[in-house]
Amino acid sequence: MGWTMRLVTAALLLGLVTVVTGDEEENDPCIYESLSDEDAVMCKGLEVYYPEVGNIGCEFIPDCSNFRQKITYWPEPIVKFPEALDGATYILVMVDPDAPSRTEPTKRFWRHWLVSDIKGIDMKKGKIQGQELSAYQPPSPPPHTGFHRYQFFVYLQEGRVISLLHKENKTRASWKMDKFLNRFHLKEPEASTQFMTQNQQDSPSLLNAGGGDSESKNKPKHN
Repeated sequence: MGWTMRLVTAALLLGLVTVVTGDEEENDPCIYESLSDEDAVMCKGLEVYYPEVGNIGCEFIPDCSNFRQKITYWPEPIVKFPEALDGATYILVMVDPDAPSRTEPTKRFWRHWLVSDIKGIDMKKGKIQGQELSAYQPPSPPPHTGFHRYQFFVYLQEGRVISLLHKENKTRASWKMDKFLNRFHLKEPEASTQFMTQNQQDSPSLLNAGGGDSESKNKPKHN
């Protein structure tokens, strides 16, 4: 085969690879969708990393690769606050305000994770080491309850000794988060973010075409 023919063949193969790659990207179901402007208001300075999906702050957990099922058993995420002060200590709070559903949140706030005495130098690196007052509990939204918000807040501890009351330790549901914050004079968070996900059973990829609820129906509507 002459050099001219080889160059033509190489060009054709390159074009074919480009077309195939483009088609794969267009057909890729793994779409990372950002939260609405209303829900994005609280995304301030905090990063939340889960395996495979990366920093999911201010995003929907993608409806692909079984991610909405995997997140229910993944270990605790890496939570980074890059602007943390090295000499300070922080409190990390993770809650679900939409338990059991966003339309009827009778169990808000569901306490998923609570850690105090986190050193600022660790908070900057995403090492959540401190006093774990509530062990991490993965997001597990019930079927047919739509999308749930999973919210993360970081508060400056300033030497306070943080603890949960006996009655607070009895259950994670219906946690009076505002009373907890007031008890320790914790005001505005230093950083915060949230992501949203729903039960894997309700994901469009698992529903029959034209049957059941769609993702668009389950997403919270904003005026």
